[in-house]
Amino acid sequence: MKPSLPFVSSVFLLAASLALTAGCGRDAAPKLAGASAVPVQVAVALQQDVPRRVESIGTVQALRTVSVKSQVDGIIAQVHFKEGEELKAGDPLVTLDRRPFENAVLQARAALANAHAQDAQATADAERYSHLDQQSAISKEAYTQYLTKAESTKADVQAREAALANAELQLGYTEIRAPIAGRTGQRLLHEGSLVKANDNSFTLVTINQLAPVAVSYAVPERSLDEIRLALEAGLVTVSVTERNTGIKRENGQLEFVDNTVDPTTGMITLKAVFPNADKALWPGRFVYVVTQTGMDPQAIVVPSTAVLNSQNGATVYVLKSDQTVELRQVKVARTAGDTTLLASGVKGGETVITDGQLRLLPGMKAEPRTLSGTAPAAEVATVEKSVKPEAKP
Repeated sequence: MKPSLPFVSSVFLLAASLALTAGCGRDAAPKLAGASAVPVQVAVALQQDVPRRVESIGTVQALRTVSVKSQVDGIIAQVHFKEGEELKAGDPLVTLDRRPFENAVLQARAALANAHAQDAQATADAERYSHLDQQSAISKEAYTQYLTKAESTKADVQAREAALANAELQLGYTEIRAPIAGRTGQRLLHEGSLVKANDNSFTLVTINQLAPVAVSYAVPERSLDEIRLALEAGLVTVSVTERNTGIKRENGQLEFVDNTVDPTTGMITLKAVFPNADKALWPGRFVYVVTQTGMDPQAIVVPSTAVLNSQNGATVYVLKSDQTVELRQVKVARTAGDTTLLASGVKGGETVITDGQLRLLPGMKAEPRTLSGTAPAAEVATVEKSVKPEAKP
Protein backbone atom coordinates (compact mmCIF):
# COMPACT_ATOMS: atom_id res chain seq x y z
CA MET A 1 0.00 0.00 0.00
CA LYS A 2 1.52 3.37 -1.02
CA PRO A 3 1.65 6.23 1.49
CA SER A 4 -0.79 9.04 0.90
CA LEU A 5 0.37 12.41 -0.40
CA PRO A 6 -0.35 14.38 2.83
CA PHE A 7 1.74 11.93 4.86
CA VAL A 8 4.72 12.28 2.46
CA SER A 9 4.48 16.08 2.61
CA SER A 10 4.54 16.02 6.41
CA VAL A 11 7.66 13.87 6.42
CA PHE A 12 9.49 16.20 4.08
CA LEU A 13 8.46 19.25 6.11
CA LEU A 14 9.70 17.63 9.35
CA ALA A 15 13.04 16.75 7.77
CA ALA A 16 13.47 20.26 6.45
CA SER A 17 12.68 21.72 9.91
CA LEU A 18 15.27 19.48 11.58
CA ALA A 19 17.92 20.46 9.05
CA LEU A 20 17.21 24.14 9.61
CA THR A 21 17.44 23.74 13.39
CA ALA A 22 20.76 21.92 13.13
CA GLY A 23 22.13 24.69 10.96
CA CYS A 24 21.06 27.33 13.46
CA GLY A 25 22.77 25.38 16.30
CA ARG A 26 26.07 25.41 14.41
CA ASP A 27 25.86 29.18 14.02
CA ALA A 28 24.78 29.95 17.67
CA ALA A 29 28.25 29.82 19.19
CA PRO A 30 29.84 32.25 16.70
CA LYS A 31 26.92 34.65 17.19
CA LEU A 32 27.33 34.46 21.05
CA ALA A 33 31.05 34.97 20.79
CA GLY A 34 30.67 37.93 18.52
CA ALA A 35 27.86 39.57 20.50
CA SER A 36 28.46 43.01 22.06
CA ALA A 37 29.54 43.21 25.69
CA VAL A 38 26.75 43.43 28.28
CA PRO A 39 26.98 46.55 30.50
CA VAL A 40 27.21 45.56 34.16
CA GLN A 41 28.19 47.03 37.51
CA VAL A 42 31.12 45.46 39.32
CA ALA A 43 32.96 45.48 42.64
CA VAL A 44 36.25 44.09 43.88
CA ALA A 45 36.18 41.20 46.34
CA LEU A 46 38.12 42.32 49.40
CA GLN A 47 40.06 40.17 51.84
CA GLN A 48 40.00 41.81 55.25
CA ASP A 49 39.24 41.37 58.92
CA VAL A 50 35.49 41.68 59.48
CA PRO A 51 34.06 42.22 62.98
CA ARG A 52 31.12 40.14 64.18
CA ARG A 53 28.43 42.61 65.18
CA VAL A 54 24.90 42.61 66.57
CA GLU A 55 23.05 45.85 65.86
CA SER A 56 20.07 47.19 67.81
CA ILE A 57 18.39 50.31 69.19
CA GLY A 58 18.93 51.33 72.81
CA THR A 59 18.04 53.99 75.35
CA VAL A 60 20.47 55.95 77.50
CA GLN A 61 19.74 55.57 81.21
CA ALA A 62 21.21 57.16 84.30
CA LEU A 63 23.35 54.58 86.04
CA ARG A 64 21.79 55.64 89.36
CA THR A 65 18.67 57.73 89.98
CA VAL A 66 17.55 59.01 93.39
CA SER A 67 14.29 60.80 94.17
CA VAL A 68 15.13 62.88 97.25
CA LYS A 69 12.42 63.03 99.93
CA SER A 70 12.29 64.26 103.50
CA GLN A 71 12.51 61.75 106.33
CA VAL A 72 10.76 64.07 108.83
CA ASP A 73 7.85 66.51 108.77
CA GLY A 74 8.90 70.13 108.59
CA ILE A 75 8.98 73.49 106.86
CA ILE A 76 11.66 74.15 104.20
CA ALA A 77 13.86 76.92 105.58
CA GLN A 78 16.50 77.07 102.83
CA VAL A 79 17.27 75.48 99.44
CA HIS A 80 20.98 75.15 98.64
CA PHE A 81 20.99 73.86 95.05
CA LYS A 82 20.11 75.16 91.61
CA GLU A 83 18.19 73.30 88.95
CA GLY A 84 20.52 71.39 86.62
CA GLU A 85 23.51 71.75 88.94
CA GLU A 86 26.26 69.16 89.20
CA LEU A 87 26.59 67.95 92.78
CA LYS A 88 28.95 65.75 94.72
CA ALA A 89 27.80 63.14 97.22
CA GLY A 90 27.16 64.87 100.56
CA ASP A 91 26.51 68.37 99.18
CA PRO A 92 23.65 70.14 101.03
CA LEU A 93 20.31 70.25 99.24
CA VAL A 94 17.65 71.51 101.66
CA THR A 95 17.54 72.69 105.29
CA LEU A 96 14.30 72.32 107.25
CA ASP A 97 13.26 74.45 110.22
CA ARG A 98 15.44 73.07 113.01
CA ARG A 99 13.75 74.66 116.04
CA PRO A 100 11.15 71.96 116.82
CA PHE A 101 13.80 69.28 116.62
CA GLU A 102 16.29 71.23 118.73
CA ASN A 103 13.61 71.56 121.43
CA ALA A 104 13.00 67.81 121.27
CA VAL A 105 16.74 67.22 121.82
CA LEU A 106 16.71 69.52 124.87
CA GLN A 107 13.74 67.66 126.32
CA ALA A 108 15.45 64.31 125.77
CA ARG A 109 18.62 65.54 127.47
CA ALA A 110 16.67 66.79 130.48
CA ALA A 111 14.83 63.49 130.78
CA LEU A 112 18.15 61.64 130.61
CA ALA A 113 19.64 63.83 133.36
CA ASN A 114 16.64 63.12 135.57
CA ALA A 115 17.00 59.40 134.92
CA HIS A 116 20.69 59.53 135.87
CA ALA A 117 19.83 61.28 139.15
CA GLN A 118 17.19 58.73 140.05
CA ASP A 119 19.54 55.91 139.15
CA ALA A 120 22.28 57.32 141.37
CA GLN A 121 19.84 57.62 144.30
CA ALA A 122 18.48 54.11 143.80
CA THR A 123 21.98 52.62 143.52
CA ALA A 124 23.08 54.37 146.71
CA ASP A 125 20.01 53.11 148.59
CA ALA A 126 20.62 49.55 147.42
CA GLU A 127 24.25 49.67 148.60
CA ARG A 128 23.31 51.20 151.98
CA TYR A 129 20.57 48.66 152.68
CA SER A 130 22.82 45.80 151.62
CA HIS A 131 24.78 46.31 154.89
CA LEU A 132 21.57 46.20 156.87
CA ASP A 133 20.57 43.04 155.04
CA GLN A 134 23.88 41.45 156.02
CA GLN A 135 23.18 42.32 159.66
CA SER A 136 19.60 41.05 159.30
CA ALA A 137 18.39 44.52 160.31
CA ILE A 138 15.96 44.75 157.37
CA SER A 139 13.51 42.33 155.91
CA LYS A 140 14.35 40.48 152.74
CA GLU A 141 11.24 41.87 151.07
CA ALA A 142 12.25 45.49 151.71
CA TYR A 143 15.80 44.87 150.50
CA THR A 144 14.50 43.22 147.33
CA GLN A 145 12.41 46.31 146.60
CA TYR A 146 15.50 48.54 146.79
CA LEU A 147 17.40 46.25 144.43
CA THR A 148 14.50 46.21 141.99
CA LYS A 149 14.30 50.01 142.00
CA ALA A 150 18.03 50.28 141.30
CA GLU A 151 17.74 47.96 138.31
CA SER A 152 14.64 49.79 137.07
CA THR A 153 16.35 53.17 137.15
CA LYS A 154 19.29 51.76 135.17
CA ALA A 155 16.89 50.54 132.50
CA ASP A 156 15.21 53.96 132.48
CA VAL A 157 18.61 55.58 131.88
CA GLN A 158 19.15 53.34 128.82
CA ALA A 159 15.69 54.24 127.49
CA ARG A 160 16.36 57.97 127.95
CA GLU A 161 19.72 57.63 126.18
CA ALA A 162 17.98 55.97 123.22
CA ALA A 163 15.35 58.72 123.17
CA LEU A 164 18.09 61.37 123.09
CA ALA A 165 19.89 59.58 120.26
CA ASN A 166 16.65 59.40 118.29
CA ALA A 167 15.94 63.11 118.86
CA GLU A 168 19.46 63.99 117.64
CA LEU A 169 18.91 61.75 114.61
CA GLN A 170 15.66 63.54 113.79
CA LEU A 171 17.52 66.83 114.11
CA GLY A 172 20.12 65.57 111.63
CA TYR A 173 17.37 64.78 109.13
CA THR A 174 16.65 68.50 108.84
CA GLU A 175 19.87 68.75 106.82
CA ILE A 176 19.05 66.95 103.56
CA ARG A 177 22.18 66.15 101.52
CA ALA A 178 22.85 64.62 98.12
CA PRO A 179 23.10 60.83 98.51
CA ILE A 180 25.00 60.42 95.22
CA ALA A 181 27.01 62.53 92.81
CA GLY A 182 25.01 63.64 89.81
CA ARG A 183 22.95 66.31 88.13
CA THR A 184 19.87 67.79 89.75
CA GLY A 185 16.56 68.00 87.96
CA GLN A 186 13.68 70.39 88.35
CA ARG A 187 13.12 71.88 91.83
CA LEU A 188 9.60 70.96 92.85
CA LEU A 189 9.34 72.59 96.32
CA HIS A 190 10.53 75.96 97.57
CA GLU A 191 11.17 77.80 100.83
CA GLY A 192 8.16 77.80 103.14
CA SER A 193 6.70 74.58 101.76
CA LEU A 194 5.56 71.96 104.22
CA VAL A 195 7.02 68.52 103.58
CA LYS A 196 5.86 65.21 104.98
CA ALA A 197 8.05 62.29 105.89
CA ASN A 198 8.42 59.85 102.96
CA ASP A 199 5.49 61.42 101.11
CA ASN A 200 5.07 59.65 97.75
CA SER A 201 3.21 62.61 96.27
CA PHE A 202 6.09 65.07 96.70
CA THR A 203 9.76 64.90 95.74
CA LEU A 204 12.26 67.59 96.60
CA VAL A 205 14.44 66.86 93.56
CA THR A 206 15.59 63.96 91.38
CA ILE A 207 19.34 63.37 90.94
CA ASN A 208 20.67 61.41 87.97
CA GLN A 209 24.20 60.10 87.74
CA LEU A 210 25.50 60.91 84.25
CA ALA A 211 29.10 59.73 84.49
CA PRO A 212 29.28 56.84 84.09
CA VAL A 213 26.03 56.26 82.24
CA ALA A 214 24.20 53.13 81.10
CA VAL A 215 22.65 52.14 77.77
CA SER A 216 19.85 49.58 77.84
CA TYR A 217 19.00 47.66 74.66
CA ALA A 218 17.50 44.39 73.46
CA VAL A 219 18.89 41.78 71.07
CA PRO A 220 17.22 38.75 69.44
CA GLU A 221 17.48 35.51 71.37
CA ARG A 222 19.39 33.89 68.49
CA SER A 223 22.32 36.19 69.35
CA LEU A 224 22.32 35.27 73.04
CA ASP A 225 24.68 32.28 72.85
CA GLU A 226 27.17 34.17 70.69
CA ILE A 227 27.19 37.14 73.09
CA ARG A 228 27.51 34.95 76.18
CA LEU A 229 30.46 33.00 74.77
CA ALA A 230 32.18 36.21 73.71
CA LEU A 231 31.51 37.78 77.12
CA GLU A 232 33.09 34.83 78.92
CA ALA A 233 36.13 35.12 76.63
CA GLY A 234 36.39 38.88 77.24
CA LEU A 235 35.81 39.74 73.57
CA VAL A 236 32.64 41.83 73.83
CA THR A 237 32.82 45.57 73.17
CA VAL A 238 29.86 47.91 72.81
CA SER A 239 29.69 51.13 70.80
CA VAL A 240 26.81 53.57 70.46
CA THR A 241 25.94 56.36 68.04
CA GLU A 242 23.50 59.11 68.98
CA ARG A 243 21.06 59.17 66.08
CA ASN A 244 20.47 62.94 66.02
CA THR A 245 23.93 64.38 66.67
CA GLY A 246 26.02 61.48 65.36
CA ILE A 247 28.09 61.40 68.56
CA LYS A 248 29.83 58.02 68.80
CA ARG A 249 31.29 56.24 71.81
CA GLU A 250 33.21 52.97 71.46
CA ASN A 251 34.36 52.35 75.04
CA GLY A 252 31.29 50.61 76.44
CA GLN A 253 31.49 47.54 78.65
CA LEU A 254 28.68 44.99 78.73
CA GLU A 255 27.69 44.78 82.40
CA PHE A 256 24.29 43.10 82.43
CA VAL A 257 22.49 40.30 80.58
CA ASP A 258 18.92 39.72 81.71
CA ASN A 259 18.07 36.34 83.22
CA THR A 260 15.15 35.62 80.88
CA VAL A 261 14.05 36.07 77.28
CA ASP A 262 10.81 37.97 76.76
CA PRO A 263 8.46 35.29 75.38
CA THR A 264 6.24 37.86 73.66
CA THR A 265 9.01 39.49 71.60
CA GLY A 266 11.81 36.90 71.58
CA MET A 267 14.24 39.60 72.76
CA ILE A 268 16.57 39.75 75.76
CA THR A 269 17.64 42.93 77.54
CA LEU A 270 21.31 43.92 77.88
CA LYS A 271 22.94 46.90 79.54
CA ALA A 272 26.32 48.47 78.80
CA VAL A 273 28.14 51.12 80.82
CA PHE A 274 30.06 54.06 79.30
CA PRO A 275 32.41 56.48 81.16
CA ASN A 276 30.66 59.51 79.59
CA ALA A 277 33.11 61.98 81.12
CA ASP A 278 31.98 64.72 78.72
CA LYS A 279 28.24 64.08 79.45
CA ALA A 280 27.58 63.60 75.74
CA LEU A 281 25.18 60.69 76.31
CA TRP A 282 22.01 62.01 77.92
CA PRO A 283 19.41 59.88 79.73
CA GLY A 284 16.26 59.22 77.73
CA ARG A 285 17.81 59.58 74.26
CA PHE A 286 17.76 56.81 71.66
CA VAL A 287 21.04 55.50 70.27
CA TYR A 288 22.19 52.92 67.74
CA VAL A 289 24.01 50.14 69.57
CA VAL A 290 26.59 47.79 68.06
CA THR A 291 27.74 44.82 70.13
CA GLN A 292 30.96 43.35 68.73
CA THR A 293 31.50 39.73 69.67
CA GLY A 294 34.68 38.90 67.76
CA MET A 295 36.45 39.06 64.41
CA ASP A 296 36.53 37.02 61.21
CA PRO A 297 40.17 37.35 60.11
CA GLN A 298 41.01 37.72 56.40
CA ALA A 299 37.47 37.04 55.21
CA ILE A 300 36.41 37.44 51.56
CA VAL A 301 33.84 40.23 51.41
CA VAL A 302 31.57 41.05 48.45
CA PRO A 303 28.42 43.17 48.12
CA SER A 304 25.31 41.15 48.91
CA THR A 305 23.87 42.04 45.48
CA ALA A 306 26.63 39.98 43.85
CA VAL A 307 25.36 36.74 45.39
CA LEU A 308 22.59 34.94 43.47
CA ASN A 309 20.48 32.13 44.88
CA SER A 310 19.66 29.18 42.65
CA GLN A 311 18.54 25.57 42.96
CA ASN A 312 22.19 24.52 43.16
CA GLY A 313 23.02 27.04 45.91
CA ALA A 314 24.65 30.46 45.98
CA THR A 315 26.48 31.62 42.84
CA VAL A 316 28.51 34.66 41.81
CA TYR A 317 29.44 35.99 38.37
CA VAL A 318 33.17 36.76 38.20
CA LEU A 319 34.55 39.11 35.52
CA LYS A 320 37.84 37.70 34.24
CA SER A 321 40.75 39.63 32.76
CA ASP A 322 39.58 38.95 29.16
CA GLN A 323 36.24 40.62 29.93
CA THR A 324 34.35 37.32 29.90
CA VAL A 325 32.21 36.20 32.82
CA GLU A 326 32.40 32.99 34.79
CA LEU A 327 29.60 31.62 36.97
CA ARG A 328 30.97 30.14 40.21
CA GLN A 329 29.45 28.23 43.07
CA VAL A 330 30.23 29.94 46.37
CA LYS A 331 29.73 29.14 50.03
CA VAL A 332 28.28 31.96 52.14
CA ALA A 333 29.69 32.27 55.66
CA ARG A 334 27.34 35.00 56.85
CA THR A 335 25.78 38.31 55.89
CA ALA A 336 26.77 41.56 57.58
CA GLY A 337 24.61 44.50 56.54
CA ASP A 338 24.98 45.12 52.79
CA THR A 339 27.98 42.81 52.47
CA THR A 340 28.34 39.04 52.38
CA LEU A 341 31.26 36.99 53.68
CA LEU A 342 32.22 34.09 51.45
CA ALA A 343 33.88 30.96 52.77
CA SER A 344 34.92 29.72 49.30
CA GLY A 345 34.47 30.31 45.57
CA VAL A 346 36.03 33.77 45.19
CA LYS A 347 39.50 35.07 45.97
CA GLY A 348 40.49 38.50 47.19
CA GLY A 349 41.09 40.98 44.36
CA GLU A 350 38.77 39.29 41.87
CA THR A 351 36.01 41.33 40.25
CA VAL A 352 32.43 40.29 40.89
CA ILE A 353 29.33 41.53 39.09
CA THR A 354 26.80 43.27 41.31
CA ASP A 355 24.14 44.29 38.77
CA GLY A 356 23.09 43.08 35.31
CA GLN A 357 23.43 39.34 36.00
CA LEU A 358 20.03 38.52 34.46
CA ARG A 359 21.37 39.29 30.95
CA LEU A 360 24.48 37.18 31.36
CA LEU A 361 25.43 33.63 30.50
CA PRO A 362 28.76 31.96 31.28
CA GLY A 363 31.34 32.88 28.66
CA MET A 364 29.66 36.12 27.54
CA LYS A 365 31.57 39.38 27.49
CA ALA A 366 30.70 42.11 29.98
CA GLU A 367 31.66 45.75 30.21
CA PRO A 368 31.79 47.49 33.60
CA ARG A 369 29.64 50.60 33.76
CA THR A 370 28.69 53.04 36.50
CA LEU A 371 25.15 54.23 37.14
CA SER A 372 25.84 57.22 34.85
CA GLY A 373 26.82 54.89 32.02
CA THR A 374 30.57 55.63 32.05
CA ALA A 375 33.26 53.01 32.49
CA PRO A 376 34.97 53.03 35.93
CA ALA A 377 38.46 53.19 34.43
CA ALA A 378 40.39 53.58 37.66
CA GLU A 379 38.57 50.77 39.43
CA VAL A 380 38.84 48.37 36.49
CA ALA A 381 42.54 49.08 36.15
CA THR A 382 43.05 48.34 39.81
CA VAL A 383 41.07 45.13 39.55
CA GLU A 384 42.92 43.96 36.45
CA LYS A 385 46.26 44.68 38.09
CA SER A 386 45.31 42.58 41.08
CA VAL A 387 44.02 39.74 38.92
CA LYS A 388 46.57 39.64 36.07
CA PRO A 389 50.06 38.31 36.82
CA GLU A 390 52.80 40.90 36.50
CA ALA A 391 54.79 40.71 33.25
CA LYS A 392 58.32 39.45 33.64
CA PRO A 393 61.06 41.78 32.26
